[in-house]
Amino acid sequence: MPSVDYRTLAGDILSNVGGESNVASLAHCATRLRFKLKDAAKADKAAVGQLPGVITVMEAGGQFQVVIGNNVPLVFTEIGKISKLGDDAGTEQAEQGNLFNRFVALISSIFLPFLWTLAGAALLKAFVGAAAQFGWLDATSNTYAILNATGDAVLKFLPVLLAITAAKRFRANQYTSVVLAGALMYLELTAWTGLKSSPSDFFGIPVVAVSYVGSVIPIIVAVWIQGYVERFFDAKLPSVIRNFTTPLLTLLLMVPLTVLTFGPLTTYAGKGISWLIMTIWTFAPWLAGALMGGFWQVFVIFGVHWAFVPVILNDLSLQGYSLITGALLAPVLAQAGAALAVFFRSKSAKRRELAGPAAFSGFLAGITEPVIYGVNLPLKRPFIFGCVGGAIGGAIGAQAGSAMTGFALPSLLSIPTYLPNGPVTSSSFVWQMIGTGVAVVIAFVLTFLFGVKDSPDAEAASSAPIAQDVLSAVEVASPVSGQVVALSEINDKVFAAGALGNGVGILPTSGEIYAPIAGMVVSAFPTGHAFGIKSDDGVEALVHIGIDTVQLAGEGFTSAVTQGQVVSAGDLLATVDLEAIKAAGYDPTTVIVITNTAEFTAVLPAENRQVTHGDTVVVIER
Repeated sequence: MPSVDYRTLAGDILSNVGGESNVASLAHCATRLRFKLKDAAKADKAAVGQLPGVITVMEAGGQFQVVIGNNVPLVFTEIGKISKLGDDAGTEQAEQGNLFNRFVALISSIFLPFLWTLAGAALLKAFVGAAAQFGWLDATSNTYAILNATGDAVLKFLPVLLAITAAKRFRANQYTSVVLAGALMYLELTAWTGLKSSPSDFFGIPVVAVSYVGSVIPIIVAVWIQGYVERFFDAKLPSVIRNFTTPLLTLLLMVPLTVLTFGPLTTYAGKGISWLIMTIWTFAPWLAGALMGGFWQVFVIFGVHWAFVPVILNDLSLQGYSLITGALLAPVLAQAGAALAVFFRSKSAKRRELAGPAAFSGFLAGITEPVIYGVNLPLKRPFIFGCVGGAIGGAIGAQAGSAMTGFALPSLLSIPTYLPNGPVTSSSFVWQMIGTGVAVVIAFVLTFLFGVKDSPDAEAASSAPIAQDVLSAVEVASPVSGQVVALSEINDKVFAAGALGNGVGILPTSGEIYAPIAGMVVSAFPTGHAFGIKSDDGVEALVHIGIDTVQLAGEGFTSAVTQGQVVSAGDLLATVDLEAIKAAGYDPTTVIVITNTAEFTAVLPAENRQVTHGDTVVVIER
């Protein structure tokens, strides 16, 4: 597999999202760069998706997400070296998208910076607990106490970590936020003991004593309000006393306000959410587990799985376990199992080269984005079979009452967090392992038998008999009815020079645009003027409707497909008002190019002639 120059890749990505000036914030998770762009129309999604080292590009949760895989921290670091983006890029947020999208973006930005620390410490605690349970470590020894404290500290002092990241998100003073979190936890360690046993007050106002150790929601809300309070005082106070008076007044106001009002309210709200989930699990745990297991990887695709993180952490803090997690191990490992089947079954060396490491990452670390975007989703059936296995395994685990007792990404390494502990019984653990095993077997077997239909790569095919070379030719259909024109005749220097690949232009006579090949829509511009499709056998086609029509900002265009959707050749991609394009002064010529032309022996365009959509206009020889 060719090496990737991450400094070059970082520069290319930044350039194609509209430059540093177009980036409102930048963060990264386990596999994705997450941009919030000031103007999404300035981003060239197709160009980013074609860069070496990029698995795919998608827009979800109000973010422009570039999926890199396990090496995303390297790209993120390089972007930080060539720009001012990086750790401080999240201080200014672009407000866009609906309420739910903004909520998901909020949660991800707050939890992402310390996710791996949280997962690593939780795994340490799980391993220490397992060692004590199996008699390898004396639970009364100082060694156990030190190791257990090391693993337990991240959850116990979670409000402090949240104070730091929430302050960055809400543009509050981080150090004041940490003191605010510390004050809430200090009450738990000292004065709260007396308050819990008898009614108390603050200047005559009743105080309800609740625990803030390991809490999630109270400190996030407190820091959010803190940001407004600080900005108010900074605007009103004289500069000679502002630096020390603003923190003084903020703490004087925020600590009592939190303890008296939204601290107890949000704590009880968190308990209410946990009660609701436990009620669903009690009523029909198998159904809840099947739905969660079946759709968990769909949630990952759209980035909405972050909405469950506060609920899981809140459950772990309040009761020491989270029933939601009992349904999550199966769907993660099922997708990895499907990718493993692709690795063994596929005839494509390139696909096997990606499927092997992706499956390993999914099994060992619970990172499924490379599996989903690079392997299973392009083939469609492996992803579906993984979801089926996840639904069955999730139902079994949930019905048995399985749950994590520490936070970790579901993976083979996280299995110790499912070991018997408190209400999580030995029977629950055994059935979790059975359910997960069943999920992996179902996904692997179904994918191996029915999920992979591909051919050898072009290099391998080149050494095959001539008859097979002829059979490997791919015909690309015209996306629209009209007159074929050579690329060199198109009034666009990039297309005319073949910089984006070989193909043809078509002067359309109708406004219906159809898919030229079967495959997955890997890029669908929000303006509706361009679509990228990748076929199962590796052909990457770009359909660009009109020249410079991105400037119309979608006016006159109506998309019929979305990114990630699988289409057949001849499916409707979009409809366009040709007269509106012409009236606005733009050329309606529709271009179809094969963006990975260099990977094939030849890409032969049709000669100038009149065509109907569906007629062959490009022939690809492998």
